[in-house]
Amino acid sequence: MTGPESIPPLAGFAVGITAARRADELGALLVRKGAMVRYGPAIRIVPLADDTELHAATTGLLDDPVDVVVATTGIGFRGWVEAAEGWGLGEQLLNQLDKATLLARGPKARGAIRAAGLREQYSPVSESNAELLQHLLDSGVDGQRVAVQLHGEPLPYFVDSLRAAGAKVIEVPVYRWVGPADPGPLDRLLDAVLDGSIDAMPFTSAPAAASMLAMAKRTSRQAALVNALTHRVVVACVGPITAAPLAALGIPTVQPERARIGALARTVAQSLVERSPRLCAAGRQIELRGQAAIVDGQLCEVAPAPMAVLRALAREPGRVVSRRELTAALPGGGEEHAVETAIGRLRTSLGEGRLVQTVVKRGYRLAVDR
Repeated sequence: MTGPESIPPLAGFAVGITAARRADELGALLVRKGAMVRYGPAIRIVPLADDTELHAATTGLLDDPVDVVVATTGIGFRGWVEAAEGWGLGEQLLNQLDKATLLARGPKARGAIRAAGLREQYSPVSESNAELLQHLLDSGVDGQRVAVQLHGEPLPYFVDSLRAAGAKVIEVPVYRWVGPADPGPLDRLLDAVLDGSIDAMPFTSAPAAASMLAMAKRTSRQAALVNALTHRVVVACVGPITAAPLAALGIPTVQPERARIGALARTVAQSLVERSPRLCAAGRQIELRGQAAIVDGQLCEVAPAPMAVLRALAREPGRVVSRRELTAALPGGGEEHAVETAIGRLRTSLGEGRLVQTVVKRGYRLAVDR
Protein backbone atom coordinates (compact mmCIF):
# COMPACT_ATOMS: atom_id res chain seq x y z
CA MET A 1 0.00 0.00 0.00
CA THR A 2 1.04 3.59 -0.62
CA GLY A 3 0.24 6.54 1.61
CA PRO A 4 -2.12 9.32 0.45
CA GLU A 5 0.56 12.00 0.36
CA SER A 6 2.48 10.09 -2.31
CA ILE A 7 -0.35 9.08 -4.65
CA PRO A 8 0.14 10.71 -8.09
CA PRO A 9 -2.99 11.38 -10.19
CA LEU A 10 -2.40 8.40 -12.53
CA ALA A 11 -1.14 5.89 -9.97
CA GLY A 12 -2.89 2.57 -10.62
CA PHE A 13 -3.54 3.28 -14.30
CA ALA A 14 -1.80 1.64 -17.27
CA VAL A 15 -1.40 3.48 -20.57
CA GLY A 16 -0.48 1.98 -23.95
CA ILE A 17 1.57 4.03 -26.43
CA THR A 18 1.83 3.15 -30.13
CA ALA A 19 3.71 6.24 -31.32
CA ALA A 20 6.98 6.16 -33.24
CA ARG A 21 8.17 9.75 -32.84
CA ARG A 22 8.02 11.39 -29.40
CA ALA A 23 6.90 8.17 -27.71
CA ASP A 24 9.51 8.61 -24.98
CA GLU A 25 8.44 12.20 -24.36
CA LEU A 26 4.77 11.25 -24.02
CA GLY A 27 5.63 8.24 -21.89
CA ALA A 28 7.79 10.32 -19.54
CA LEU A 29 4.96 12.81 -18.99
CA LEU A 30 2.55 10.00 -18.08
CA VAL A 31 5.06 8.22 -15.85
CA ARG A 32 5.63 11.47 -13.92
CA LYS A 33 1.90 11.48 -13.25
CA GLY A 34 2.19 7.96 -11.82
CA ALA A 35 1.00 5.85 -14.76
CA MET A 36 2.50 2.54 -15.81
CA VAL A 37 3.35 2.82 -19.51
CA ARG A 38 3.55 0.00 -22.04
CA TYR A 39 5.02 0.61 -25.48
CA GLY A 40 3.97 -1.12 -28.69
CA PRO A 41 5.17 0.93 -31.67
CA ALA A 42 2.69 0.60 -34.52
CA ILE A 43 4.73 2.44 -37.15
CA ARG A 44 8.21 3.60 -38.09
CA ILE A 45 9.43 6.35 -40.36
CA VAL A 46 11.52 5.45 -43.39
CA PRO A 47 12.81 7.63 -46.25
CA LEU A 48 11.29 7.01 -49.65
CA ALA A 49 13.01 4.01 -51.22
CA ASP A 50 12.37 5.61 -54.60
CA ASP A 51 12.47 9.41 -54.63
CA THR A 52 10.93 9.69 -58.10
CA GLU A 53 7.70 11.20 -56.71
CA LEU A 54 9.54 13.75 -54.60
CA HIS A 55 11.83 14.70 -57.50
CA ALA A 56 8.84 15.11 -59.83
CA ALA A 57 6.98 17.27 -57.29
CA THR A 58 10.07 19.43 -56.75
CA THR A 59 10.83 20.01 -60.43
CA GLY A 60 7.16 20.67 -61.05
CA LEU A 61 7.21 23.36 -58.39
CA LEU A 62 10.33 24.92 -59.93
CA ASP A 63 8.85 24.89 -63.44
CA ASP A 64 5.51 26.32 -62.31
CA PRO A 65 5.90 28.18 -58.99
CA VAL A 66 3.31 27.75 -56.26
CA ASP A 67 1.51 30.43 -54.26
CA VAL A 68 1.43 28.61 -50.91
CA VAL A 69 3.64 25.95 -49.29
CA VAL A 70 2.42 23.96 -46.27
CA ALA A 71 5.07 22.36 -44.05
CA THR A 72 3.44 19.73 -41.84
CA THR A 73 6.55 18.33 -40.08
CA GLY A 74 10.06 19.48 -39.35
CA ILE A 75 11.70 16.21 -40.35
CA GLY A 76 9.77 16.18 -43.62
CA PHE A 77 10.61 19.77 -44.58
CA ARG A 78 14.30 19.23 -43.79
CA GLY A 79 14.31 16.00 -45.79
CA TRP A 80 12.82 17.81 -48.77
CA VAL A 81 15.47 20.53 -48.73
CA GLU A 82 18.27 17.99 -48.26
CA ALA A 83 17.00 15.87 -51.16
CA ALA A 84 16.87 18.96 -53.40
CA GLU A 85 20.44 19.83 -52.44
CA GLY A 86 21.47 16.31 -53.42
CA TRP A 87 19.99 16.85 -56.88
CA GLY A 88 21.70 20.23 -57.21
CA LEU A 89 18.34 21.99 -56.91
CA GLY A 90 18.64 23.23 -53.34
CA GLU A 91 19.21 26.91 -54.08
CA GLN A 92 16.47 27.02 -56.69
CA LEU A 93 14.00 25.37 -54.32
CA LEU A 94 14.79 27.80 -51.48
CA ASN A 95 14.39 30.75 -53.84
CA GLN A 96 10.95 29.54 -54.90
CA LEU A 97 9.88 28.81 -51.32
CA ASP A 98 11.00 32.29 -50.29
CA LYS A 99 8.61 33.79 -52.85
CA ALA A 100 5.66 31.69 -51.69
CA THR A 101 3.47 32.07 -48.61
CA LEU A 102 4.92 29.57 -46.12
CA LEU A 103 2.68 27.95 -43.52
CA ALA A 104 3.98 25.75 -40.68
CA ARG A 105 1.80 23.30 -38.76
CA GLY A 106 3.79 23.45 -35.52
CA PRO A 107 7.04 24.54 -33.84
CA LYS A 108 9.20 21.80 -35.39
CA ALA A 109 8.07 22.65 -38.90
CA ARG A 110 8.55 26.31 -38.03
CA GLY A 111 12.09 25.60 -36.82
CA ALA A 112 12.95 23.69 -40.00
CA ILE A 113 11.70 26.57 -42.15
CA ARG A 114 13.79 29.09 -40.23
CA ALA A 115 16.85 26.82 -40.26
CA ALA A 116 16.64 26.94 -44.06
CA GLY A 117 16.84 30.73 -43.91
CA LEU A 118 13.14 31.22 -44.62
CA ARG A 119 10.26 32.64 -42.61
CA GLU A 120 6.74 31.33 -42.19
CA GLN A 121 3.76 33.66 -42.56
CA TYR A 122 1.39 31.64 -40.36
CA SER A 123 1.45 28.82 -37.83
CA PRO A 124 -1.72 27.75 -35.93
CA VAL A 125 -1.77 28.12 -32.15
CA SER A 126 -3.28 24.63 -31.83
CA GLU A 127 -0.52 23.08 -33.99
CA SER A 128 -3.22 21.12 -35.79
CA ASN A 129 -3.74 20.36 -39.46
CA ALA A 130 -7.42 21.16 -38.96
CA GLU A 131 -6.75 24.78 -37.91
CA LEU A 132 -4.15 25.13 -40.65
CA LEU A 133 -6.67 23.94 -43.24
CA GLN A 134 -9.33 26.32 -41.93
CA HIS A 135 -6.90 29.24 -42.19
CA LEU A 136 -6.20 28.35 -45.82
CA LEU A 137 -9.88 28.03 -46.68
CA ASP A 138 -10.71 31.31 -44.92
CA SER A 139 -7.90 33.03 -46.81
CA GLY A 140 -9.29 31.84 -50.14
CA VAL A 141 -7.42 29.36 -52.31
CA ASP A 142 -9.52 29.39 -55.47
CA GLY A 143 -7.15 29.37 -58.45
CA GLN A 144 -4.02 29.12 -56.29
CA ARG A 145 -1.29 26.48 -56.50
CA VAL A 146 -0.69 24.96 -53.05
CA ALA A 147 2.17 22.58 -52.23
CA VAL A 148 1.52 20.31 -49.23
CA GLN A 149 4.47 18.47 -47.67
CA LEU A 150 2.99 15.15 -46.57
CA HIS A 151 3.80 13.65 -43.19
CA GLY A 152 4.22 9.98 -44.00
CA GLU A 153 0.99 9.16 -45.79
CA PRO A 154 -1.56 11.00 -47.93
CA LEU A 155 -3.75 13.63 -46.26
CA PRO A 156 -6.96 13.03 -48.23
CA TYR A 157 -9.24 15.23 -46.10
CA PHE A 158 -6.76 18.13 -46.16
CA VAL A 159 -5.96 17.85 -49.87
CA ASP A 160 -9.52 17.12 -51.00
CA SER A 161 -10.85 20.13 -49.07
CA LEU A 162 -8.35 22.42 -50.77
CA ARG A 163 -9.19 21.03 -54.21
CA ALA A 164 -12.90 21.40 -53.53
CA ALA A 165 -12.23 25.07 -52.74
CA GLY A 166 -10.62 25.51 -56.17
CA ALA A 167 -6.92 25.08 -55.37
CA LYS A 168 -4.42 23.19 -57.51
CA VAL A 169 -2.67 20.96 -54.97
CA ILE A 170 0.84 19.54 -55.40
CA GLU A 171 1.51 16.75 -52.90
CA VAL A 172 5.13 16.52 -51.75
CA PRO A 173 5.93 13.03 -50.33
CA VAL A 174 9.20 12.97 -48.34
CA TYR A 175 9.01 9.84 -46.20
CA ARG A 176 6.58 7.05 -45.42
CA TRP A 177 5.05 5.47 -42.38
CA VAL A 178 5.46 1.68 -42.48
CA GLY A 179 4.73 -1.09 -40.02
CA PRO A 180 7.07 -1.72 -37.07
CA ALA A 181 10.27 -3.67 -37.69
CA ASP A 182 9.30 -5.93 -34.78
CA PRO A 183 5.51 -6.37 -34.45
CA GLY A 184 5.88 -8.31 -31.18
CA PRO A 185 5.48 -5.35 -28.76
CA LEU A 186 2.37 -4.12 -30.59
CA ASP A 187 0.92 -7.63 -30.61
CA ARG A 188 1.45 -7.90 -26.84
CA LEU A 189 -0.01 -4.44 -26.29
CA LEU A 190 -3.17 -5.48 -28.16
CA ASP A 191 -3.45 -8.54 -25.91
CA ALA A 192 -3.10 -6.28 -22.88
CA VAL A 193 -5.92 -4.05 -24.13
CA LEU A 194 -8.16 -7.06 -24.64
CA ASP A 195 -7.43 -8.65 -21.25
CA GLY A 196 -8.32 -5.41 -19.46
CA SER A 197 -4.87 -4.37 -18.27
CA ILE A 198 -4.68 -1.16 -20.34
CA ASP A 199 -6.81 1.82 -19.29
CA ALA A 200 -5.93 4.47 -21.88
CA MET A 201 -4.51 4.71 -25.40
CA PRO A 202 -3.22 8.13 -26.53
CA PHE A 203 -2.47 8.61 -30.24
CA THR A 204 -0.26 11.26 -31.83
CA SER A 205 -0.75 10.32 -35.50
CA ALA A 206 -3.41 8.81 -37.73
CA PRO A 207 -0.97 6.27 -39.24
CA ALA A 208 -0.28 4.77 -35.78
CA ALA A 209 -4.00 4.37 -35.10
CA ALA A 210 -4.60 2.90 -38.56
CA SER A 211 -1.67 0.50 -38.23
CA MET A 212 -2.87 -0.76 -34.85
CA LEU A 213 -6.38 -1.35 -36.22
CA ALA A 214 -4.92 -3.11 -39.27
CA MET A 215 -2.91 -5.52 -37.11
CA ALA A 216 -6.01 -6.26 -35.04
CA LYS A 217 -7.93 -7.00 -38.23
CA ARG A 218 -5.19 -9.26 -39.62
CA THR A 219 -5.18 -11.26 -36.38
CA SER A 220 -9.00 -11.49 -36.09
CA ARG A 221 -9.09 -9.20 -33.05
CA GLN A 222 -10.59 -6.05 -34.54
CA ALA A 223 -14.15 -6.54 -33.24
CA ALA A 224 -12.90 -7.23 -29.71
CA LEU A 225 -10.50 -4.29 -29.89
CA VAL A 226 -13.18 -1.87 -31.11
CA ASN A 227 -15.45 -3.03 -28.29
CA ALA A 228 -12.72 -2.45 -25.68
CA LEU A 229 -11.80 0.97 -27.06
CA THR A 230 -15.46 1.98 -27.29
CA HIS A 231 -16.66 0.89 -23.86
CA ARG A 232 -13.72 0.62 -21.47
CA VAL A 233 -10.48 2.26 -22.60
CA VAL A 234 -9.96 6.03 -22.72
CA VAL A 235 -8.86 6.81 -26.29
CA ALA A 236 -7.19 10.21 -26.63
CA CYS A 237 -6.04 11.80 -29.89
CA VAL A 238 -3.92 14.88 -30.42
CA GLY A 239 -6.43 16.19 -32.99
CA PRO A 240 -9.32 15.31 -35.31
CA ILE A 241 -7.13 14.11 -38.20
CA THR A 242 -5.37 11.68 -35.85
CA ALA A 243 -8.78 10.50 -34.63
CA ALA A 244 -10.16 9.85 -38.14
CA PRO A 245 -9.28 6.10 -38.44
CA LEU A 246 -10.83 5.48 -35.01
CA ALA A 247 -13.91 7.61 -35.68
CA ALA A 248 -14.52 5.63 -38.88
CA LEU A 249 -15.17 2.58 -36.66
CA GLY A 250 -17.34 4.48 -34.20
CA ILE A 251 -14.69 4.64 -31.47
CA PRO A 252 -15.18 7.75 -29.29
CA THR A 253 -12.12 9.86 -28.53
CA VAL A 254 -11.17 12.75 -26.29
CA GLN A 255 -8.93 15.53 -27.61
CA PRO A 256 -7.04 18.39 -25.98
CA GLU A 257 -7.86 21.97 -26.90
CA ARG A 258 -4.32 22.37 -28.22
CA ALA A 259 -2.58 19.73 -30.32
CA ARG A 260 0.44 19.36 -28.05
CA ILE A 261 2.01 16.36 -26.33
CA GLY A 262 1.73 17.94 -22.87
CA ALA A 263 -1.93 18.79 -23.41
CA LEU A 264 -2.58 15.24 -24.63
CA ALA A 265 -1.05 13.79 -21.44
CA ARG A 266 -3.19 16.12 -19.30
CA THR A 267 -6.32 15.12 -21.22
CA VAL A 268 -5.56 11.43 -20.60
CA ALA A 269 -5.09 12.10 -16.88
CA GLN A 270 -8.23 14.18 -16.55
CA SER A 271 -10.39 11.65 -18.42
CA LEU A 272 -9.16 8.70 -16.35
CA VAL A 273 -9.65 10.48 -13.04
CA GLU A 274 -13.13 11.73 -13.98
CA ARG A 275 -14.38 8.26 -14.82
CA SER A 276 -12.95 6.57 -11.71
CA PRO A 277 -15.85 5.19 -9.60
CA ARG A 278 -15.96 6.38 -5.98
CA LEU A 279 -18.06 4.84 -3.24
CA CYS A 280 -18.28 4.26 0.49
CA ALA A 281 -18.39 0.68 1.82
CA ALA A 282 -17.95 -0.72 5.34
CA GLY A 283 -17.11 2.80 6.51
CA ARG A 284 -14.25 3.11 3.99
CA GLN A 285 -13.87 5.55 1.12
CA ILE A 286 -12.95 3.66 -2.06
CA GLU A 287 -11.82 4.91 -5.45
CA LEU A 288 -11.35 2.43 -8.28
CA ARG A 289 -8.32 3.00 -10.48
CA GLY A 290 -7.55 0.96 -13.58
CA GLN A 291 -5.33 -1.65 -11.95
CA ALA A 292 -5.66 -0.61 -8.31
CA ALA A 293 -7.98 0.83 -5.68
CA ILE A 294 -7.53 3.63 -3.19
CA VAL A 295 -8.99 2.72 0.20
CA ASP A 296 -9.10 5.57 2.72
CA GLY A 297 -6.25 7.28 0.91
CA GLN A 298 -4.11 4.15 0.65
CA LEU A 299 -3.20 2.83 -2.82
CA CYS A 300 -3.82 -0.91 -3.01
CA GLU A 301 -2.54 -2.80 -6.05
CA VAL A 302 -5.04 -5.39 -7.26
CA ALA A 303 -4.34 -8.26 -9.69
CA PRO A 304 -6.40 -8.46 -12.93
CA ALA A 305 -8.89 -11.15 -11.86
CA PRO A 306 -9.76 -9.59 -8.45
CA MET A 307 -9.91 -6.17 -10.13
CA ALA A 308 -12.38 -7.47 -12.70
CA VAL A 309 -14.55 -8.77 -9.87
CA LEU A 310 -14.33 -5.44 -8.02
CA ARG A 311 -15.38 -3.53 -11.13
CA ALA A 312 -18.36 -5.86 -11.61
CA LEU A 313 -19.43 -5.36 -7.98
CA ALA A 314 -19.00 -1.58 -8.24
CA ARG A 315 -21.17 -1.15 -11.35
CA GLU A 316 -24.24 -1.22 -9.10
CA PRO A 317 -22.84 -0.82 -5.57
CA GLY A 318 -24.77 -2.83 -3.04
CA ARG A 319 -26.49 -5.12 -5.56
CA VAL A 320 -25.91 -8.83 -5.13
CA VAL A 321 -23.94 -10.10 -8.11
CA SER A 322 -24.25 -13.80 -8.85
CA ARG A 323 -21.27 -16.12 -9.23
CA ARG A 324 -22.28 -16.66 -12.84
CA GLU A 325 -22.09 -12.91 -13.58
CA LEU A 326 -18.75 -12.64 -11.83
CA THR A 327 -17.42 -15.64 -13.74
CA ALA A 328 -18.31 -13.90 -17.00
CA ALA A 329 -16.46 -10.78 -15.81
CA LEU A 330 -13.19 -12.65 -15.21
CA PRO A 331 -10.48 -12.21 -17.86
CA GLY A 332 -10.84 -15.23 -20.11
CA GLY A 333 -13.83 -16.51 -18.15
CA GLY A 334 -13.38 -19.47 -15.84
CA GLU A 335 -15.36 -21.54 -13.38
CA GLU A 336 -17.20 -20.60 -10.19
CA HIS A 337 -14.30 -21.68 -7.96
CA ALA A 338 -12.19 -19.07 -9.80
CA VAL A 339 -14.60 -16.42 -8.53
CA GLU A 340 -14.15 -17.58 -4.94
CA THR A 341 -10.38 -17.41 -5.36
CA ALA A 342 -10.64 -13.90 -6.85
CA ILE A 343 -12.89 -12.74 -4.02
CA GLY A 344 -10.38 -14.01 -1.46
CA ARG A 345 -7.51 -12.24 -3.21
CA LEU A 346 -9.60 -9.06 -3.50
CA ARG A 347 -10.30 -8.95 0.23
CA THR A 348 -6.61 -9.44 0.94
CA SER A 349 -5.57 -6.74 -1.52
CA LEU A 350 -8.01 -4.20 -0.09
CA GLY A 351 -6.90 -4.96 3.46
CA GLU A 352 -10.47 -5.16 4.72
CA GLY A 353 -12.48 -8.37 4.43
CA ARG A 354 -15.77 -6.67 5.32
CA LEU A 355 -15.79 -4.62 2.13
CA VAL A 356 -17.06 -7.58 0.13
CA GLN A 357 -19.96 -9.51 1.65
CA THR A 358 -20.96 -13.08 0.84
CA VAL A 359 -24.69 -13.51 0.33
CA VAL A 360 -25.32 -17.22 0.86
CA LYS A 361 -26.58 -19.07 -2.25
CA ARG A 362 -26.88 -15.79 -4.15
CA GLY A 363 -23.44 -14.29 -4.71
CA TYR A 364 -21.47 -11.28 -3.46
CA ARG A 365 -22.03 -7.57 -2.85
CA LEU A 366 -20.09 -4.56 -1.73
CA ALA A 367 -21.01 -3.55 1.82
CA VAL A 368 -22.20 -0.14 0.66
CA ASP A 369 -23.10 2.41 3.32
CA ARG A 370 -26.62 3.59 2.62
